[in-house]
Amino acid sequence: MNRIPKDLDLTPLMGEFIRQLRVGPGDLQFTLGKVAFSVYSQLNLLRAGKLFAHWEAGKWPDPGFYDIMNIEVTRWEVPNDKLIVIEFANGIEMHLEDDDYYESMEIEFEGKSIPIII
Repeated sequence: MNRIPKDLDLTPLMGEFIRQLRVGPGDLQFTLGKVAFSVYSQLNLLRAGKLFAHWEAGKWPDPGFYDIMNIEVTRWEVPNDKLIVIEFANGIEMHLEDDDYYESMEIEFEGKSIPIII
């Protein structure tokens, strides 16, 4: 809804890993080092460019989400104002997408009092 800011810097994700996923009725939460994500829109995992795990509000994440646990982040990019891609050392890409109608996610950086709301 709010679009991804052009100046979003996710460099602090590099080398970090997810220790746990927290599943709520309308969100999926995880932390990568000093950056915390609360995702409200759909979240997809791709391996070799193909979807293999999916999460959406009101559902449990697919088992493929275990494949990103304790795996180091090796790359991130914001290819456009609607997509964040986080790549893990095992080649899995996490795609976080902005929704056109509702808030899609919050990103909180440790030490900053105001989260980024997308």
